[in-house]
Amino acid sequence: MVLSRIWSAFIIIAIAIASIKYISSGHYKTIFNDMVVGKGGDTVKIASQPMNSLSPIVRDSLMKKNDFADNRIHYKTDSLKQNVNVYRVQEADGVIGTSETAVKICLGLIGIMTLFMGFMSIAEKAGGINLLSRLIQPFFSKLFPDIPKNHPAFGHMLMNFSANLLGLDNAATPFGLKAMESLQSLNPNKDTASNSQIMFLCLHAGGMTLIPVSIIAIRASMGSKTPTDIFLPCMIATFAATLAAMIIVSLYQKINLLRPVVIAYVGGISAVIALLVLYLVQLGKDELDDFSKVLSNGLILFIFLAIVLGAVYKKINVFDAFIEGAKEGFTTCVKIIPYLVGMLIAISLLRTSGVFDVIIDGMKWVANVANMDPRFVDGLPTALIKPLSGSGARGMMVDTMSTFGADSFQGKLAAVLQGSSDTTFYVIAVYFGAVAVKNTRYTVIAMLLADLVGVITAIALAYLFFA
Repeated sequence: MVLSRIWSAFIIIAIAIASIKYISSGHYKTIFNDMVVGKGGDTVKIASQPMNSLSPIVRDSLMKKNDFADNRIHYKTDSLKQNVNVYRVQEADGVIGTSETAVKICLGLIGIMTLFMGFMSIAEKAGGINLLSRLIQPFFSKLFPDIPKNHPAFGHMLMNFSANLLGLDNAATPFGLKAMESLQSLNPNKDTASNSQIMFLCLHAGGMTLIPVSIIAIRASMGSKTPTDIFLPCMIATFAATLAAMIIVSLYQKINLLRPVVIAYVGGISAVIALLVLYLVQLGKDELDDFSKVLSNGLILFIFLAIVLGAVYKKINVFDAFIEGAKEGFTTCVKIIPYLVGMLIAISLLRTSGVFDVIIDGMKWVANVANMDPRFVDGLPTALIKPLSGSGARGMMVDTMSTFGADSFQGKLAAVLQGSSDTTFYVIAVYFGAVAVKNTRYTVIAMLLADLVGVITAIALAYLFFA
């Protein structure tokens, strides 16, 4: 019910803001067309004005160079500095293009899903998942008290968390969907999220990642002299978000986290991560990149090898087991299409209507009135869009770096924010859609609160490390 209300609110707010812009500004006469059939990145000429009719800020900027951008409004003057063409840049695809994109995303998942679900099927038949379940059961049984002892769901969740930690997004999604299916098999009310599903999804959305390789690569490509310096803040921020998710959901579910087993496991995991961090912070960009590739890709191949060897030892029909799981992966991808289309079109309306511009302008005003350092506001578009769209947030991060510089405070903050949380609404749509759960209960609230902790931590760390 909560998700339904949020989805409805997204659409209502987006159309309301677009209507206000259409009525109040001549710059948005095509906004309804943009929201339906527009393409992200398109420029729409909205006016041609004499130079002296512009505001002093815009005029002064154009006197220094021929073009100037103010949010999504771009100004370009002629060589004589007399006339100015005004353009508006489309931020995202309209709902038609977004619907097509959603289907393409699901189709793109089919190959990955069939691959990993196939190997998961082999691992289950060979007893590998049960082995993992027994290893993690003492800890997970306290966080997931409704799951029977040594249930395969423990192993599936462990695989998902491990893939997330190593930045293996392609592997994390199949493992996570398999975990949701395992948890759904224990769910007495099939259309309502169980406590275990909520805890799992919130921990997953904490997005804890050891090495943010893609962010480091983008920073390096944009000319950063120290592209790896966001590594430690990202690591701490994702750890804080994951820990916050655990605490928030535990409060909802009245789970006691002060038990010795929980403290021992969390402390042990934290110690291992801390040791890895101490080693990794000494590496340069190329060394860190090489380490990540060897660790992540090498681990995938090792897992495949271990699964096959275990299956051969147990005399399992390996190929038939793979095909059985692969078919399940294909079916899962098809099932999530309606849920993903529904969520992404609402997000598209928010982005193309300019809702985020209104929010950012409001936050800048508050920061100025409160006499706060307003620099952090310039990095916030990444944080605002990240729960809605990973690619959108990545685009905002790149835009912030392009505007202020990859090594600027704003650019580094945007990078840390990009790595400090997950795409909350995408995760909800895909994971709950895969098991046809309609009532998500307090999942959205818990995940957004964890995201908020990650964002606040990221901002604090940015001031600590980069201010």
